[in-house]
Amino acid sequence: MNINKMIKAIIPRHDTFFQMFEEDINNLMYGSDTLMQAFKFPLTQEAKEKLKLIEDIEHKGDIISHKLFNELSKSFIAPFDREDIHMLIDSIDDVLDNIQGISKRIILYEINSFPDTGYKLAEILHESVTELSKAIPLLRDMENKDKIRESLVHINTCENQADDIFENAVASLFKTCHDPIELIKLKEIFVGLEAATDRCEDAANAIESIIIKNT
Repeated sequence: MNINKMIKAIIPRHDTFFQMFEEDINNLMYGSDTLMQAFKFPLTQEAKEKLKLIEDIEHKGDIISHKLFNELSKSFIAPFDREDIHMLIDSIDDVLDNIQGISKRIILYEINSFPDTGYKLAEILHESVTELSKAIPLLRDMENKDKIRESLVHINTCENQADDIFENAVASLFKTCHDPIELIKLKEIFVGLEAATDRCEDAANAIESIIIKNT
């Protein structure tokens, strides 16, 4: 047996983990894209169908998360630090929970339209998720650390942009929205979008911790 075969025999393969990581982030991508598309035309029939679809996407995300946690608990050796894996799974789950909460509120509150800032926040959220979807598959090989960090920097930039847009959007609501009930509805949606972008940064921090501990 040559040295490469010996190493492969000794070191466990973690394909199951990586496949589920990628399934999880792809599902989140589907959710964030669906939300962004729905923001273009709130409460059209097509938008309602997209928003209702997010509930199924969120349910699928919960199933993937549970599978990952089960795999983590039964694996003698995990691919990365268990706390980092736990934080990454939780953060992805939290982003999708926020997306599902936003979609439900849009339907329940019967919001007919959004300021442009609403769509912009949804767009930035999707941009953050897209960067996560680039970074996570690259975790299979730490030689990709520089490429991964490019995505992490982009996520941090998106989070800062979302903070600025959120603050300006809320300030604008108080100045221009004369219906207090409508103001509360829109503010809740903006809070959810900004929180989801924050959770993307939490996922990025978990990935950064993985890189530091494995390079």
